[in-house]
Amino acid sequence: MSGSVVLQVLDLVGIFVFGITGALVGVRKKLDVFGILVLALVTGLGGGFIRDVLLGATPPTALRDWRYLVVPVVAGLLTFFLHPRIGRVERMVNVFDAAGLALFCVTGALTAIDYDLSPLPAALIGTIAGIGGGVIRDVLSGRVPVVLRSEIYATPAFLGAGIVVVAAAFGYHALWVPIAAAVACFAIRLIAIRRGWNAPLPRNP
Repeated sequence: MSGSVVLQVLDLVGIFVFGITGALVGVRKKLDVFGILVLALVTGLGGGFIRDVLLGATPPTALRDWRYLVVPVVAGLLTFFLHPRIGRVERMVNVFDAAGLALFCVTGALTAIDYDLSPLPAALIGTIAGIGGGVIRDVLSGRVPVVLRSEIYATPAFLGAGIVVVAAAFGYHALWVPIAAAVACFAIRLIAIRRGWNAPLPRNP
């Protein structure tokens, strides 16, 4: 399987799982089917849109390939009809959000490398791609974006993207590199949620 095909598959899987998070938030907010589909679309495609615009890849991939529009719609409809009970929704949002974060930070970094960006900018592009869809989802649903809270969120994305770009800088382009990077990001994000790890907050005056 060629590198471009692997990148596209990871991208579509990331869109699907992020689309599920958007739809689950819509379920939690008691939105109708249209609102749920809107959240699925913007969550699934938001990070990729930002990534492509920053890289000058216009029009964005989602507007050039019909599959990128169909995948989040399918994710939204599946969630609408098959969503778990409301009491479990928030936990499922966190799990799928961690998976989407992991996949998008990796695909964002890989795409930036394809555009010949140096390691640090490529890692930043990967991080922005990972957090972008979740930020848009939270703003539209009236939630404070996770990345602006004290939770550990952007750090795992930067780590995952960093693993990819450092490996590429040393000439390692094997399939296991992005897989290992995604697993590391996913695991750290879930552990941070479970253990309540937070970034430092300002001291009270």
